[in-house]
Amino acid sequence: MHTTDDVINKTKAFVEKTLDGAEGGHDWFHTLRVYNNALLISKNEDVDLFVVSLGALLHDIADSKFYNGDESVGPRMGREFLFNLNVDSSIIEHVVNIIENISFKGGNITQKFTSPELDVIQDADRLDAIGAIGIARCFNYGGFINRPLYNPDIKPNLNMTKAEYKNSTAPTINHFYEKLLLLKDRMNTKTGKKIANQRHSFMLSFLDQFYSEWKGEK
Repeated sequence: MHTTDDVINKTKAFVEKTLDGAEGGHDWFHTLRVYNNALLISKNEDVDLFVVSLGALLHDIADSKFYNGDESVGPRMGREFLFNLNVDSSIIEHVVNIIENISFKGGNITQKFTSPELDVIQDADRLDAIGAIGIARCFNYGGFINRPLYNPDIKPNLNMTKAEYKNSTAPTINHFYEKLLLLKDRMNTKTGKKIANQRHSFMLSFLDQFYSEWKGEK
């Protein structure tokens, strides 16, 4: 019988190995930051820490962006891994629901599942999408798929369908308006909201500087 600590340590090793060589914004270090953020937020929330730990560690085990849009791979991998460790079936189902419902998906999609644990992990994941690291991840992924930095003639689309969001080839700067700047008001927890406010302000300062440099004003 595996202890909870044993399961968490085995999960960390599994995720680190699985994400070896992954795109820099969705690699093991992203998962580790989300895991640490989730533990921090959990200090002020009434949640099952075992579920939070497993959900945070497995939330991006197979991001659909890197699997031709297939959203079933991550939940399936998480389920199979935890099943092989003889984790209780109710915990497995909870973690799988977290993996299936954590993503932003364009912001116009109604979330099918809710729980305090998902709230915590979703905030932790969204915090890693904003602020200095969020900016770095955004441009890293934009370069990874060869998006232009910015084109003033291509305006952000705030009413994209899920399919349009997934298939967008718009400049990286547009992603700030289509996702990153929206996250501050979508946080679930008090701790998440507090941290998000500071990181949001940093992104606004970055954009001001970016546009000034783009226009040759600074």
